[in-house]
Amino acid sequence: MAYSEPVPTADPTRSHPAEVAGVNPTVRPITAAEHLAFVRAQRSVSFLQTPAWGRVKTEWRSESLGWYDGPRLVGAGLVLHRPVPRLQRYTLAYLPEGPVIDWTGDIAAWLDPLAAYLKARGAFAIRLGPPVRTDVWNADQVKEGIADASTRRLTDVNAHWTDPVGVGVTGRLRDAGWLPQSPEDGFGVGHPQFKYEVPLAGRTEDDLLKGMNQLWRRNIRKAAKEGVEVTTGRVAGEQVTSGRSTGGQGTTRRDMTGRDADGQGLSGEDLQAFHDLYVHTAERDRFTPRPLRYFETMFAVLGAEEPERVRLYLARHRGDLVAATVMVRVGTRAVYAYGASSTEKREVRGSNACQWAMIRDALAAGCDVYDLRGITPTLDVDDPHVGLVQFKVGTGGQAVRYVGEWDLPLRPLVYRTFDLYMKRRGR
Repeated sequence: MAYSEPVPTADPTRSHPAEVAGVNPTVRPITAAEHLAFVRAQRSVSFLQTPAWGRVKTEWRSESLGWYDGPRLVGAGLVLHRPVPRLQRYTLAYLPEGPVIDWTGDIAAWLDPLAAYLKARGAFAIRLGPPVRTDVWNADQVKEGIADASTRRLTDVNAHWTDPVGVGVTGRLRDAGWLPQSPEDGFGVGHPQFKYEVPLAGRTEDDLLKGMNQLWRRNIRKAAKEGVEVTTGRVAGEQVTSGRSTGGQGTTRRDMTGRDADGQGLSGEDLQAFHDLYVHTAERDRFTPRPLRYFETMFAVLGAEEPERVRLYLARHRGDLVAATVMVRVGTRAVYAYGASSTEKREVRGSNACQWAMIRDALAAGCDVYDLRGITPTLDVDDPHVGLVQFKVGTGGQAVRYVGEWDLPLRPLVYRTFDLYMKRRGR
């Protein structure tokens, strides 16, 4: 049985900032402290819209902007500025999975002052990705689509639920001259338009296990039987969390809280072990890995912003690291950000053990959603990307399409030059 009903509290558009009907908010810079206070006041915000994320993306210049209704801060956004090659005075202003505003009403009242502010400061275009859903497909629909040879794409299947807010935002952006940037396959240089998510609100661990397919439940049980142990890397203010991989009711996994001996953040040994496995995974699966320094910065900066923001999970079998994952949490949304697995000992199902540990921790933390991040919308069994869809659909969650990323050219000639440059280099 797959969980299928949309959960209102799990939708970021349903926990929006203050409505400002009839008022035109003004935009101006805010401090990182003001930005973080605003994020903490929301039920859920993408970690890509936290002030700390700007310090992770060291190759971009970042700033925090606020929307004000009089003296009141009613919206916020992290803007990453990317310079144009050979035209350093112009930038692409990028708000990944943001900004955090009220998307349910007149979005021009929010986006027009943003455009004016950024253009005056040298932006040649704005790129943003509204955190707003348009369509949801339950797990049964996805599985049936894969089994049906005549169905090639997720969008060939009638959605289980369509969000009128997302439909409205899409139409208003297009009418205002914004240009859609999300590619048909779902993956591009930006962030994915299609994701796979597991609703957690109002559910128990037993509910979640029952919602998974038989293979996932069997793999979780097998990991426990084989003796796979999942621990969390040490972070400031917290000792190692450990326990045998759990197969459901009757087994336990307990957090042991306390301060590390050095209290300095994630153990370098743990992070190095993750990165070694991550590089191994990249070589096997043919993608370009990020350097160790990137993850060192990510854990240091996000962990400093909020102690529970980021966590590393390590699955070991008889001392061998067989899988590792990274979870990032902001408010009620937990995100599977990175994963790695060993080619050896795949039969002990370390990846399933890590996923189940993260899902359980997200549930225990009161999260509404466990976000497995991007999928392609393919349901074609001959497409190599369908394997990722099948892996994630086994959790019993739901496929979700978001509004996607959109560009607003502010200086059309510079924008066309940039677009041609990106096309020549394969974006």
